[in-house]
Amino acid sequence: MSARPDAAVATVETAATLVETASAETADPCCAAPLPVLGRDVTVPLVTGGEVTYAALDYAASAPALQRVWDDVAAYAPYYGSVHRGAGYLSQLSTDLFENSRATVAEFLDCRPGDQVVFTRSTTDSLNLLAATLPADCQVFVFETEHHASLLPWRDARVTYLNAPRTPEQAVATLERALADRDPYGPALVCVTGASNVTGELWPVKELAAAAHAHGARIVLDAAQLAPHHPVSVQELDVDWIAFSGHKLYAPFGSGVLAGRADWLQDSEPYLAGGGASRKVARRADGGVDVEWHTTAARHEAGSPNVIGVYSIASACKALTEAGFDSLVERERHLIATVREGLAEVPEVRVLSLFGDDAPRVGVISFVVEGWNSSHFAAALSAEYGIGVRDGLFCAHPLVRTLLGSDPQDPGECGAPEAAPGERSLNAIRVSFGAGTPDEHVERFVGAVKELVRDGAQWKYRTEDGRCVPDRG
Repeated sequence: MSARPDAAVATVETAATLVETASAETADPCCAAPLPVLGRDVTVPLVTGGEVTYAALDYAASAPALQRVWDDVAAYAPYYGSVHRGAGYLSQLSTDLFENSRATVAEFLDCRPGDQVVFTRSTTDSLNLLAATLPADCQVFVFETEHHASLLPWRDARVTYLNAPRTPEQAVATLERALADRDPYGPALVCVTGASNVTGELWPVKELAAAAHAHGARIVLDAAQLAPHHPVSVQELDVDWIAFSGHKLYAPFGSGVLAGRADWLQDSEPYLAGGGASRKVARRADGGVDVEWHTTAARHEAGSPNVIGVYSIASACKALTEAGFDSLVERERHLIATVREGLAEVPEVRVLSLFGDDAPRVGVISFVVEGWNSSHFAAALSAEYGIGVRDGLFCAHPLVRTLLGSDPQDPGECGAPEAAPGERSLNAIRVSFGAGTPDEHVERFVGAVKELVRDGAQWKYRTEDGRCVPDRG
């Protein structure tokens, strides 16, 4: 449809000046202002008294929504309607917005002609969807370094888990050997991350894709940690599919993307059976039903879709593109250097890494502190400094245990450390940041780490339901 009310037009283009202002305040990209995000002025109480502006340094778990995304969603909300099913104006407008969002995401990912963009709930949902489309006898190859979203969905396939490489070159060589040795030589899929959710290190995706294709395999890229920080081109990387989540791309929870080649998606049964996925349903003479399924992305989008979630992803894609990834990447490098240089000044801190200090990375850094339980340290950062980080195994248990040098059978759970304050834990601390992070937040974090290691916590803590919390009794 072509005619839309002014407010609906605003849902496509509103608040662009916010991004332009944020990216153009200075010519030096290292000093560019952070993009406006929700929660940037939220204050939190400290156990030691008073309040402080909250430093959200857990972007790798969920990034705060961009203010522009929230404004776009708010502008669209009065025009909310059910897509693909209504003759009414608002339904038509919402359908138009939904499908235009699909085109925006395809452009953001530089998809090939003929690729499909399927909207899902998350990266996890996207990879489970792809797992359900695998051809018979497909073998899956996945490194132990993957997030559980990439490590675990392949339950109905024969899976080869590859050991953690210590260099990008070793990763490619390991994959090539595994693919060459596979028996029988049939369909195969490689699943690999673009940037580690534990170390932040960039993986050699293009080289891994070339190795996969040379051995007759396909490859899916888990871009959950890559897409918010770097431009991602399906064509340049030559990956077959890409998956990511909206809530890591500065959009609200509940939406994700699987984009890539259409053939496996078209040849498989629908991920969910129901309205929207079905093109035609008719009763048979014997009392049963015959179903003709869609061959488009709708085949795997049964049910009423999350229109607001989909639109929020498209809005985030536009905002990041307009802000300019060159500027965003350079500014993030400045923040990474601030954190890494600050941690390097504390001998008790050990930063976790697969590929070494010189490896390119995004704003995700995990570390352990000698003499500290990781949950205790993270709790003190929150309660005494107003800094939110993550502790645990980050839903990447095999990788963190490998990096910590622990036995794979040792205890320890994602986000539920069993050790008490002061005891050794088999977990780590993760600080992560991105386009909305002010310099002051990372500077406060570095200062807090130094103070805690030097002076210890000012408050007493106890373990409650597997978490370390301030003792207020």
